[in-house]
Amino acid sequence: MSSLPPALRPWAAQLAIFPEDLALSLGPHVARLSAVIGALRPRGETRGGEPQGYDGLTRRGPYERLLLTEWLLAQEAPDEFVRRAAFGEQAFLQRSFQSPQGARRTLVLLDAGPDQLGAPRIAHLALLMVLARRAAAAGAGFAWGVLQTSPDRGFFTEVTPATVQSWLEARSTQPAQAEHVAWWREALAPGPAPEDGWLVGSAWLARLPEAAGLSRVEVSEEVTPKNPRLSVTVARAARLPTTVVLELPAPETCVRLLRNPFSAHTARPVRVAGGGQIQSFRFSADGTRLVFFRADGSVAAQPVPHSARATLPRVRRFPLPVGHRAVAAGWRRSGGMLVLSRDDTTLWIHGGLQGGSVRKPQGIPYAGHEGLLPDAPAADQPPGAVLVHTEEDRERVLARDNEGRLFLVNPQGPALLAHRVTALAEVRRKPVFVMAPGEEPSREGVWLGVMEQHQQRHVPLGPGSGEACFGCSDILGHPEAGLLALRLRPSCWEVLLARERVEISVPEDSHVLGVAIARATQGRPGLLVLGPDKRSFQLVSPSGTHDVTRATDDVVQAAASHGMALLAWLTAQGELVVWNLHEEAVVFRAAPEGGR
Repeated sequence: MSSLPPALRPWAAQLAIFPEDLALSLGPHVARLSAVIGALRPRGETRGGEPQGYDGLTRRGPYERLLLTEWLLAQEAPDEFVRRAAFGEQAFLQRSFQSPQGARRTLVLLDAGPDQLGAPRIAHLALLMVLARRAAAAGAGFAWGVLQTSPDRGFFTEVTPATVQSWLEARSTQPAQAEHVAWWREALAPGPAPEDGWLVGSAWLARLPEAAGLSRVEVSEEVTPKNPRLSVTVARAARLPTTVVLELPAPETCVRLLRNPFSAHTARPVRVAGGGQIQSFRFSADGTRLVFFRADGSVAAQPVPHSARATLPRVRRFPLPVGHRAVAAGWRRSGGMLVLSRDDTTLWIHGGLQGGSVRKPQGIPYAGHEGLLPDAPAADQPPGAVLVHTEEDRERVLARDNEGRLFLVNPQGPALLAHRVTALAEVRRKPVFVMAPGEEPSREGVWLGVMEQHQQRHVPLGPGSGEACFGCSDILGHPEAGLLALRLRPSCWEVLLARERVEISVPEDSHVLGVAIARATQGRPGLLVLGPDKRSFQLVSPSGTHDVTRATDDVVQAAASHGMALLAWLTAQGELVVWNLHEEAVVFRAAPEGGR
């Protein structure tokens, strides 16, 4: 874990099992406890072992190992020789011994009784990290277990997510008793006075006769009004006890450490105040922002953070004038929201175009433009998508309505560009769109439209129904369309790559949301689908089906971004959630007023 500060890097291997934010929270406790416990000294010359030559110099030793230079000094300067001998300044060869390290073992027994439940277990977790590395550094074996659990059920020799999760679930209502220690000593046979045995629990452990010869770590919680703390007393065998005080991290961090320390961080919900419940949403044309439409008719744009720990940017909200209904909305890459709305007679462009007013709305009357302007969507449908493309310092606005019509919208001359458009996106800084098969013979199969140099160019894509989804990848994908999935027939889709087409079958009654690449697919594309239960999301690839996440309520709308590895959904309760496929975590959550 290279992001750890230098002071915590000695425990990088142990802390790597946790998400980065939890490792940084637990790391200071690990460092402080390690300083108090100290190192496990390897067996030296006084403990015996097979001699294996010399490995340095020492100031003490028998005179048969005195350096030859010292004997030379005895001949040339006998007085200096005597002085150096009297003050211990002579140099001797230091013998090296091969110690039987493999026979050593560190044994740790953790009290999971009622007085150690809750915050004290955070100190237990930090102690496991310390003692595991301590044993590994000395070449000793390592074993640990729960004091109240029968030794017949086995013990752990590693600190892994699975073993830590088993320990977290091994809570007991029975306080630590003398027979618990006796069971473990007999089962593991460490001898009457184990070389490195540890009992971790309350101060009550010191009263147990069976604990004689074992080192102890006594943990207690100090309840204070503002800063809850843990008092940890380390009582090593034949040494005076030492006490340290550990400040507990934030309450939400403590909860994660004690419930599921291996889950990724989840973003806090943002309250959607004013404007009512979110009714629908769309990703922006570049896929980096979320544009959502609210019950009062207003439109908002939310930059999506890259991680759950990132600072949440402020939402940009645009209230529509009285009597206006949103037709479509989007976000320009250069910055700024652009909204199309209409009243009874006019289509309005809010946000202005490059070279004109930024705030003053521009109107296009419907009279004389019948059939050339998009209509407002039905009440149960989301507004359409807007893509703002810049060519030669001039912005061109493309709008797709819910009927599949693609328009070029500007005050100088609106135009209807294409029918039966099923997907619109910006790929490699060019507007592209997918057209379903038309009635005319020249439009057999699915076609890709590419806007460049004020003109549109059509590229045949092959057979299919026309339903399509763009994906997020700058490397893989079709030369013109990027990563694109086309529906061939019910429950069968095809992903277009640079040199091949990958056919993927999806479960029946599943809804395909987009195409993505994740760790579960090993660098190959897969289809993001919403299951028939309207709550479970899966990634379907030729290698199999992988669970992604699950919504807390029925999903009424879901979509995948083609600009970032993001999945978003809106529940029946009005909660809008964004899931990062790479971090496998919620990075944005908007809850309605009064929601949880």
